[in-house]
Amino acid sequence: MTGRADLTLAGAVAGIAFANPPDGYMDEAMEAGLLAAVEAIESDPAVRVCVLSGAVPGVFVRHYDIRPLAARAAAMAARGLTFDQARPVREGPIHRALRRMEAGRVVYVAALDGAAMGGGFEIALACDIRIAAEGAGPFGLPEVNLGLLPGAGGTQRLTRLVGASRALRLMLSGDTVDAGGLAAMGLADLAPPGGARAAALALAARIAARPGRALAHIKALAARAFDPDRGAALDAERTLFCDLMVTPEARALMDQAAAGRRRITDDPDREGSP
Repeated sequence: MTGRADLTLAGAVAGIAFANPPDGYMDEAMEAGLLAAVEAIESDPAVRVCVLSGAVPGVFVRHYDIRPLAARAAAMAARGLTFDQARPVREGPIHRALRRMEAGRVVYVAALDGAAMGGGFEIALACDIRIAAEGAGPFGLPEVNLGLLPGAGGTQRLTRLVGASRALRLMLSGDTVDAGGLAAMGLADLAPPGGARAAALALAARIAARPGRALAHIKALAARAFDPDRGAALDAERTLFCDLMVTPEARALMDQAAAGRRRITDDPDREGSP
């Protein structure tokens, strides 16, 4: 079977479902499908949130299919290719897709109802929010067990999310964890068994009800939390705060709050809101 990343659009909430039965491996077709789906989502102004999930029972994306990787490795070795950091390898579709997800305005939620290792886990790490079903797994970056390393941003994203010590513990040992382990590291929220997608869709609907400009600004600022120039990031925060203050949505909501008809904890789409 050829891998797929099937896109569904339903107003403000989009979905990407990964399918490659029976095992749920990633391949070049799934890479290309993910990139095309992300580009379509980011180009659609109606979309505010996207839920990523697996279409194969018990699998998000198991990991990259080793068979084409082994064939590619043999072909490169036969050509006598060598690699040097002074000549970086070009990005492939998976790298461009994950970078676009991080840099884009849409909020990405990974619904982890099953296994996600290697490249599959790297997709989840590139999402803004992860929800894992209790008992689901395994999850991790066990490439070292094949003499490899995570090649789609895993060394960087996992380290930023959980810190160097925990990230290195997982990557150097090749160990995997279950959903409880993800939650213990702060990497995912727990959902009932088999219910990660339902929980992700419910959360996506709530997030999508918020003003889209505010969502995009918050996501962009959070990405700058590790900016070495903290002053510049704080400058951006003040500026974007004021940018939102003058939007029609914010002005109407603040006017209602000032008049006592709304609390700051009320959903923007409740009755009486604009």
